Amino acid sequence: SAAGLLDGISAKQPALAEAMHISKKAAAAGFDWETPEQVLEKLEEELKELAEARRSGDLEKLESEIGDLLFVVVNLARFLKVDAEQALRATNAKFRRRFAHVEKGIEERGKKLEEASLEEMEALWQEAKRSR
Repeated sequence: SAAGLLDGISAKQPALAEAMHISKKAAAAGFDWETPEQVLEKLEEELKELAEARRSGDLEKLESEIGDLLFVVVNLARFLKVDAEQALRATNAKFRRRFAHVEKGIEERGKKLEEASLEEMEALWQEAKRSR
């Protein structure tokens, strides 16, 4: 049988990159939304399905719904012409900076991170957000 449209996309690459390639190929073939609002509606639908899976307590269903949610977010990024990989890398870096600020603040109070309250950490987190 003839090769499928997605057969040439390696499943050995990181999952985020694979999702970006899959969604680009499918969109190029016409399998795509028409407006960003439609993608956002799909995102809301997936969030509802995730809530249902949480209520069920079924770990396999939860994993499936988290996967669906991530895939829609990748599609939203593509649709809005945002590089999902770069967006996540930037957010990871931002989180690292802010968390380092939290760690430093707790250390300056003479505590270990494990000894700090969530309220203390959140206050330092908000301080980090304001300063960067």
